[in-house]
Amino acid sequence: MRAALALWRLLRVSLHLLHGMAVMTRFPRLAEAERVERIRWWSGKVLRLLGLEVGISGAPHPGATLLVANHVSWLDIAAIHAAAPHVRFVSKADVLRWPLLGWLIRNAGTLFIERERKRDAMRVVHAVAAALQQGQTIGVFPEGTTGAGAEPLPFHANLLQAAVATATPVQAAVLRFHDPHARFSEAVHFLGETTLVQSMWRVASARDLGVRITLLPAVESAATDRRALASHLHDLIAASLRD
Repeated sequence: MRAALALWRLLRVSLHLLHGMAVMTRFPRLAEAERVERIRWWSGKVLRLLGLEVGISGAPHPGATLLVANHVSWLDIAAIHAAAPHVRFVSKADVLRWPLLGWLIRNAGTLFIERERKRDAMRVVHAVAAALQQGQTIGVFPEGTTGAGAEPLPFHANLLQAAVATATPVQAAVLRFHDPHARFSEAVHFLGETTLVQSMWRVASARDLGVRITLLPAVESAATDRRALASHLHDLIAASLRD
């Protein structure tokens, strides 16, 4: 019974992904407000098709913002876009190899970083700083990889330099996936050698999954050391997860 439910959900998600690709071909002709609304609708529907109940607390900070989030799952971007669809993300280049999803993520304006190349971080810092100066909101996952969800991994401070250099406010987004049996659901774990296909199957097989997206008040970055800022944001997210 559970396998049949998972297959049905994945079939519907696959069709939704194809619809997203069709919509993406028209993106250049859409006004900014239309693009943002399409992203909100599309992301929210992905989560609903997989059986997730979505809860949102707080609101996106207006104007140029660096959004910093804990990293739990391949669902994180969809979850944040359900709450803040105007965010452009920095993502590791590995996602370009994901079937369908990689194409969609790339065409949504994502900035990619080659984490194995130390010098690539500086290139991305400059790109993020330029986007912030243009008034955009850029989302980053400073853990650099996915964790189990209950406690954020240590934050890398490199990309936060873009906010410090441009005196851009930084907003923390807290993601918590849950189910009736656990405050932090194991069904969404995307750890170690787990493949995308394996993780998608676990999510699609789960019952009564939910995700809570909490947008905390923005903090100032001007005249702040990036490492101190990273530590402060880590503590804010950890405290929210414990609350």
